Amino acid sequence: MEALGGERKKFLGRHLMVKGKYVDLILSGKKTATIRKGYWVPKYKEIILHGGGRPFAVAEITEVKHKKLKELTPNEVRADGFESLAELKEALRGAYGDISDEDTITVISFKIKKKLTELDVKDPYMGLKPTEVARLALRYLDLSEEERKILKTLVDTGSLREAAIRLFGDIGARWRIRKVLKRSLAELVKRGYIGPR
Repeated sequence: MEALGGERKKFLGRHLMVKGKYVDLILSGKKTATIRKGYWVPKYKEIILHGGGRPFAVAEITEVKHKKLKELTPNEVRADGFESLAELKEALRGAYGDISDEDTITVISFKIKKKLTELDVKDPYMGLKPTEVARLALRYLDLSEEERKILKTLVDTGSLREAAIRLFGDIGARWRIRKVLKRSLAELVKRGYIGPR
């Protein structure tokens, strides 16, 4: 699969990693985009942002642009949290090594939907969707083979109902999935992956 100038496409899954120093800028709304070297194609509109060794927000990708580095606008540079193109280039060199004005870059704009530092403790899943809890648990927790299978099936189907039918042949078995979700959620909070910093 080729993109601009024969460059190979890279795919972004459900998780987007950023350096820890950018977490507060994103949570405050000062950084609403990330600029990456290469031709990146997001597979999903909704993603989980990670930085500083933990997930910190659920975000929605609002726009993706592919262009040459020299074509970046001042607004795009500011959206990535930088004051100038020179400052951005320096950060990109730190991440990717050599970079030139002719290199293809991808501007991924996003908006925060949920801050994982400000969750609703009164909600059964703290305001997260069951699939979001499952994705986080699969990424961060040491799970038994059975727990991993249950959570992966939930992620794959996107539905407690469908996962119960696929796993146990019975819609009434949703309680078994909920039990794993609640245990996983409690462990994510206990280990400090989600909840107040």
